[in-house]
Amino acid sequence: MQDFVKTLGLKHRREVPGKSAIFSGEHFVLEETDWYLLNLFRLWWHYGISFLRLQMWVEEVMEKFMRIYKYQAHGYAFSSLEELLRSLGGDAFVNMTQRSVAESLLEVGVTQRFVDDVIAAVLRSSYGQSVLVPAFAGAMSLAGAQGSTWAVEGGNKLVCSGLLKLTKANVIPARVTGISLHSSEGRALYQVHYEGSEGQGSAFYDMVVVTTPLHPSRSNFIFENFEPPIASFPSAFQPSVTSVVHGYLNSSYFGFPDPKLFPFASILTTDTPDLFFNAMDNICPVNISAAFRRKQPQEAAVWRVLSQQPLDKQQLKTLFRSYYSVQVMEWQSYPRYDSTKSLPPIMLHDNLFYLSGVEWVASSMEMIAVAAKNVALLAYNRWYQDLEKIDQKDLMHKVKTEL
Repeated sequence: MQDFVKTLGLKHRREVPGKSAIFSGEHFVLEETDWYLLNLFRLWWHYGISFLRLQMWVEEVMEKFMRIYKYQAHGYAFSSLEELLRSLGGDAFVNMTQRSVAESLLEVGVTQRFVDDVIAAVLRSSYGQSVLVPAFAGAMSLAGAQGSTWAVEGGNKLVCSGLLKLTKANVIPARVTGISLHSSEGRALYQVHYEGSEGQGSAFYDMVVVTTPLHPSRSNFIFENFEPPIASFPSAFQPSVTSVVHGYLNSSYFGFPDPKLFPFASILTTDTPDLFFNAMDNICPVNISAAFRRKQPQEAAVWRVLSQQPLDKQQLKTLFRSYYSVQVMEWQSYPRYDSTKSLPPIMLHDNLFYLSGVEWVASSMEMIAVAAKNVALLAYNRWYQDLEKIDQKDLMHKVKTEL
């Protein structure tokens, strides 16, 4: 994503400081302050050295994951998610998609209390799920929670629209309904069927990349003439509700009767049955001027509330003293990681590729970008029969010798 931003001449959005806290439904179990050393002391006081063990574990995973950028810079690609993961961290990375993040962290000495309070809060905020999500997805989420995330000035959507314009692609504004297999001169040919405002249509392609999730709850794709048949993958997505509320926060619910004293811009939550929301934060506009400041806690501000169900009026009244408007977006945001134990394929047919399967390893914009480049390199190497660039072993040694 950093390369895309640089290529398109975009800028990182200016960060606006704001403190975070973790709420249990009754009180805050952990509060961030303006002083770094005090934050470290509080972590140590409550959880011992668990936060250091967490940091070491995440850094080890990320250091190995970063190898993918070197591999791709040299044109290497992988025909399956398992092969990609093995090239980065061996069988241990593959196993991290099959065991929970809680199990992995407890194994390296992180305490159960730290998992219940901190890890659960981060995963509820990012994936809307519990500490039972796979370890690899959990590591990616926890890496982002350590302050390394960023946004694009003007909105992250500018990356997508900018790349689309840069490629000069011929965009057909229609919904794809299916793909049928044909052959021409002994080579596979794919007919893509679609329907739009002008009716139904189709076109033939040598290569096709499917980017929509092939799961019953997300698509109704039809594949024709494929042997063996291509079926949807038996797994599900996690429902998520985002409510954008312009109003006055009810700080009394969080233990602050005087709203002027409420110090937090982001509230995470523990996995408590009575809590009806996963997280909420005081959001900033996509364009931030030099004079911009956050609203004072007693002022009306724009809050984003993440939940698994739409908030009813009573729940809104619990969180806000009063509000001007509420905008609600319901969507199936991330895979429900407890619904499958196997990873989807990358190759559905000779030159028919599947991109969205990487979400079952970990779901983020960066993971999709990495997977997209892998598919592009895989398609290129297969088309030109450069098979030495596909699924190679001991790539770290090969890359060093090529340098």
